[in-house]
Amino acid sequence: MKRKLSVKKLLSAALILALLTTAFAGCGTKNKDVADKKVTPGPTEKTEDKKPEDEKSNQKEPDGKDTSKPVTLTWYLHGSNVTDDKEVLEKANEYLKEKINVTLKPIWGTWGDFDENVVLSIQGQDPVDIYFTCSWSADEYNSYARKGAWMRLDDPKNNLIEKYATDLWKQLPEVLIHGATIPGKDGMGVYAIPGYKDLATQNCWDLNMNLMKKYGYTEDDIKNTDYYGFGDILKTVKEGEGKNFYPLLVEAAVLERMVTNSIVVAGDSGTNNLLSYYIDPKDVAAEGSYGNKILSKFETDEYKKFAEKTREYFNAGYIDPAMGNPKQANDVRSAKQLTGEYLIGTQSYALGYEAQAGKERGIEVAMVPCTPPYVDTTSSQGAMMAVSSSSKNPERAVMFLNLLNTDPYLMTLLNYGVEGTHYKMEDNMVNFLDKRDDYVPWTNGMGNITLLPPQKEQGADFLDRFKKYYGAAKSIPILGYCFDSTPVETEMGSLSNVAAEYALSLDAGTIDPKQKLPEFIQKLKDNGIDKVVEAANKQLTDYLAKTK
Repeated sequence: MKRKLSVKKLLSAALILALLTTAFAGCGTKNKDVADKKVTPGPTEKTEDKKPEDEKSNQKEPDGKDTSKPVTLTWYLHGSNVTDDKEVLEKANEYLKEKINVTLKPIWGTWGDFDENVVLSIQGQDPVDIYFTCSWSADEYNSYARKGAWMRLDDPKNNLIEKYATDLWKQLPEVLIHGATIPGKDGMGVYAIPGYKDLATQNCWDLNMNLMKKYGYTEDDIKNTDYYGFGDILKTVKEGEGKNFYPLLVEAAVLERMVTNSIVVAGDSGTNNLLSYYIDPKDVAAEGSYGNKILSKFETDEYKKFAEKTREYFNAGYIDPAMGNPKQANDVRSAKQLTGEYLIGTQSYALGYEAQAGKERGIEVAMVPCTPPYVDTTSSQGAMMAVSSSSKNPERAVMFLNLLNTDPYLMTLLNYGVEGTHYKMEDNMVNFLDKRDDYVPWTNGMGNITLLPPQKEQGADFLDRFKKYYGAAKSIPILGYCFDSTPVETEMGSLSNVAAEYALSLDAGTIDPKQKLPEFIQKLKDNGIDKVVEAANKQLTDYLAKTK
């Protein structure tokens, strides 16, 4: 029986996931036979309670697995800051050799190089077995599944999940399962393993509180204004820190969404989104200023106002010019975050990140939300691992992903490093050591974070707060909608090229919107943006009619 999605109340964790069993029809399917699941963490064994030797002895080889042949798996990750993985891989590969006869060969993609290099890797059919993918990266999950880059993992003819990953699949919340179920090249199905991490989206202003306090400011000075009121604060700190200091450290595309109250439309063009859906920043479950309508991102009054203010801030010396250069932006931003060379930054937030960031940067970090946390389609596809369709060892790749996402020892080792080298355990919590600086993968990009012991900065009750925080998230009115761009594939390709020429520079303020924005909009229209918007809205209307 279909159930109507209530969007007017604050939903409990159990209710959200029960309703989401039917909600993800736009990207997935309606499955009345799947049992509802709550947002609850998986196994939480502490690393000091279960040593590798004990873990090995308690792991059983599932029936039907042939691991007699040794296999090397190449694994392409995102968001990494890894300069020395030797000791970690020695221990991981020793463990994996015994478990599934696998040697792991990671490619540590960074925030700066991933988008460009991963596309080249896929196009060149590099010998990569597992790729990070999601709703917002250049190898966007939905579009690359349609292109045939990802292997269907629940293919009825060869169901790799059923054969090799039932343990993993049983512990995933339904919101993630349905978010992963999409129309791909081989039909409706699952084309990547979703990471069990933050289940909601919340963008925040990332504050360097050391500098805020140095100049007499508090969090309230940010909470009580908005982006358009930052000018005096930025001016004061810029003058105090000098001309080579840029107080506003932005991930430009995230900045635009934070300021305009727009969100990523699932199925949109990868890194340079073309479409916007506007939410109500006070009540994300209510319809926004345009109602349930998809718009051309760069043609709205909100975008024009944002671009003009950002240009003003750039001209005043508040934004580093590197933020408008796609080859420099992410690396420069990451480096300046780590050294605390900023006043106000942008952050796609995960619960507890301020504690981790403060530890890594050696400063006090605070987060000021732009909206309450909300559940949308893209958050369910926020970090995933796809098996490449050109992999020569897809069975072993799925075995590895199953083990990684169900084994606390392996997940902790690959995320946090070697106990005694990269961290030590204190009161059942992780306290990082200096060597950790050489090994910092992106935790939320790897998999099931509920297997990890809490960090000292997070507190012993982190998993309880995890459940409460994400369980309280409201769902947006178009939850489950996913744009299928197949009917306008030609237009999307041309428009993506146009956006690559203008979008980042406008979002970062490095070009003048009075001149370049009209020029950009005209090129979008010349290349079919109106046709794309019309197709997106028709699909949305049809989707909402089916889910009422």
